[in-house]
Amino acid sequence: MVVANPDFVTVEARALRVMPGTLAATYEKLGGEVKWMGKPGEIIYKSAMSMVGVDAADCIAVGDSLHHDIKGANIAGISSAFITGGIHAAELGLSKFGETAADPSVHSLAAKYEAYPTYVLPSFTW
Repeated sequence: MVVANPDFVTVEARALRVMPGTLAATYEKLGGEVKWMGKPGEIIYKSAMSMVGVDAADCIAVGDSLHHDIKGANIAGISSAFITGGIHAAELGLSKFGETAADPSVHSLAAKYEAYPTYVLPSFTW
């Protein structure tokens, strides 16, 4: 199996939806071989930087997944902004959009996933 989007879940209308990474992880546990492509793999970040001709120092990854977005940024050596109101909102005890997560909760969850954001934001809006 080749999985081009290894996200495990996504947020749709404030509910989590299963993504291809969940299927691939199950397939792998059953003994199947999986080729993981995408975050947190370093090649995705390096390829994106190469495509636009920038260095790691000029980049920031923004995402709501500690396991994929933030860990990937850590691996690639770039800064990151963790959006707490996404897929980890319930784990952080957040119940409404834009609510700020407590620092100890963020630190604990970051340690759990071994993914350490440079910045922490409650939401990402235009």
